[in-house]
Amino acid sequence: MQKNKLPSPKHQPKGVALLYEDADILVVDKPCGLLTMGTDRDKSRTVHSILNDYVRRGNPKSRNRVYIVHRLDRDTSGVLLFAKSEQAKLFLQSDWENTTKIYLTVVFGHLDAPQGTISSYLTENAAFTVYSTADPEKGKLSQTAYTLVKELKGLSLLRIHLLTGRKHQIRVHFAEKGHPVVGDRKYGKGHASYPNLALHACSISFTHPVSGASLRFETKIPILFKQLVGSFEMPDI
Repeated sequence: MQKNKLPSPKHQPKGVALLYEDADILVVDKPCGLLTMGTDRDKSRTVHSILNDYVRRGNPKSRNRVYIVHRLDRDTSGVLLFAKSEQAKLFLQSDWENTTKIYLTVVFGHLDAPQGTISSYLTENAAFTVYSTADPEKGKLSQTAYTLVKELKGLSLLRIHLLTGRKHQIRVHFAEKGHPVVGDRKYGKGHASYPNLALHACSISFTHPVSGASLRFETKIPILFKQLVGSFEMPDI
């Protein structure tokens, strides 16, 4: 994993953990419950606004800003990449197919196969609910590769290789297979015993937009996962 000297805690952004920063990119560990960016329906504080404040160093007239490369759902935690220029953002997005994104999730039930790839065409209705459609003209091809890590008490811990990055992709794919993500109140079984979504973006690997170096960043696994399935050997991420 790439390392560099980070600012002292006093000078780091408030609300997100800074994993890496250079002149072109920022990599952070997003907590559960925080939006990546604002929406027309929700203008609350976001990772994007926190990082804009950070790079402007408290000067609202500063031209410094960060650019969104990709997103994580509000209730998904983990590694998130931002660019510091339009050029860096465009490079990272154009090279996104070569970016490796690994997640951990806990789902209800035990899957028929210990590994596999779920493929479907995902689309979204007027109520902002994502679902699979049989019509490739209406949806976007979405692929989720998974490997079983551990089973315990009706739950399965899975390593996910996100081959495409559609909205709510992992949550919808497993819910439609009858194995909703633990804590998913939108697509799964809302339950007071599971208030948090068991979905975490563990690592991301990509090519630096300026230097061309191959970089990989990973985050610590939230305690929620150990609480759900006990101790486990960390899969290769």
